[in-house]
Amino acid sequence: MELPVYNMSGEQVSTYELPASIFEANINRALMHQALVRQMANARLGTHKAKTRSEVSRSTAKIYRQKGTGRARHGSRKAPIFVGGGKAHGPRPRKYTKAMPRKMRRAALCSALSAKADAGDIVLLDQISMDAPKTKTVAMLMRTLTNGESALLLLPERNETVEKSARNLQHVKALHANYLNIRDLLGYSKIVMPLAAIDVVSGFLETEEGTEWVLVDEGPAAGGTVEA
Repeated sequence: MELPVYNMSGEQVSTYELPASIFEANINRALMHQALVRQMANARLGTHKAKTRSEVSRSTAKIYRQKGTGRARHGSRKAPIFVGGGKAHGPRPRKYTKAMPRKMRRAALCSALSAKADAGDIVLLDQISMDAPKTKTVAMLMRTLTNGESALLLLPERNETVEKSARNLQHVKALHANYLNIRDLLGYSKIVMPLAAIDVVSGFLETEEGTEWVLVDEGPAAGGTVEA
C-alpha cells in the first residue's frame, strides 16, 4: 500500500510503500477485541475491598434481649442488615490479569494497523522536529493532517520538545513507537507516523505472512503481565 508523505507544512513531498506484512495483514476483529480486553483488564489494580461483619468496628454487646420483644433475635450491630454493619458478599482484592501469547498480541497490532490503513486513517510525515516546545505548532499540524480528528502521534524515539508540545492537546497523544498498544491504536481516529517510526514498528512486528490467529478462551484465573 502506497501512501503520500507530508512535511510539517502539510505539503506532499513524496510517497511511501508500507510493509505489506504489517499494514496489509488479515483483519481479525475477534483477536483485536481479545487483545483490548486483556490490556484493559491488566490495567486494573484489583485493590477494591469491603469490610465484612468480622472487620467492622462496632459494639459486640447484644442489641436487646433474646425474648419478649416481639422482634427478630439479633446479637450484634455488625450484621449486614444494619446501617454501619459489614458488607455481605462485597468486593475482595483479586487479580484481573489475563495471559495472551506474544505472537497473538503482535498479530492483533498488525490487524489494527491494517484496519486503519484500509480505512485511510494513517498519515505519514517525512519527519517531525521543533526547536522549542510550542503547543500551537503541533495543534496546527494535527489540524492540517487530520482535519481536527483525534490523532495518535507515534514518535520513533524520545523527543521531549514534541511531547511537551502535544501534552496539552485534548485529542492528541504523543507515544513512543516502541510502546505501541492496541488500546491507543483503536482509541484514536488517525495515526500520524513519521517515516522513522515505521522502521521502529517494523522492527518488532515483523511476522510470517498469512498467519491467522483465532480467539482463545481465557478463564478468570489466567495469569499474565501488563505489557501490551
